[in-house]
Amino acid sequence: MTATIFLIQTVFGFYILAVMLRFLLQYVRADFYNPLVQFLVRITNPLLLPLRRLIPGYRGLDMASIVLAFALQLLEVILMAALREYAAGVGGILLITVMELFKLLINIYLWGVIIQVVLSWVNPDPYHPVARVLAQLTAPLLRPARRLIPPISGVDLSPMLVVVALIFVSLLLQDFLGLWARLG
Repeated sequence: MTATIFLIQTVFGFYILAVMLRFLLQYVRADFYNPLVQFLVRITNPLLLPLRRLIPGYRGLDMASIVLAFALQLLEVILMAALREYAAGVGGILLITVMELFKLLINIYLWGVIIQVVLSWVNPDPYHPVARVLAQLTAPLLRPARRLIPPISGVDLSPMLVVVALIFVSLLLQDFLGLWARLG
């Protein structure tokens, strides 16, 4: 049973991550010709292209990606509940699905900022595909933080502010889910 749960979580987790990254990279208008972006496009196209025929975009947002990520996460939550013999109502399953997607979003940005900081210590080629995608992905969070905390003696502390804020939001979500579980 444990091996089955691991396999389901791994397969679903990887694909949901790919769909979420594709959505986020489209949202920040990352370089489409980047090899990492091309990889994400190729592995997500089989499910996204048919879905796009049914679900149009909205104000530049790829709604088909959001629906696909939600549907896959919902399916994973239902499978996990069934395998663990956990009885949950429709509201509980939907809430867990949304919370899992928010946790994934927070983790993408958290690890993106951390990896970008570590890469800045080794001074990689700024045109390296991974460095460029990370810079494009994290820019919407780091830009406002850099306005709040400008570099001090050449040291950029804004990633620390972003990491603290992301962990804080993650803990708030955990507290909310715990509170809901106690009340529900």
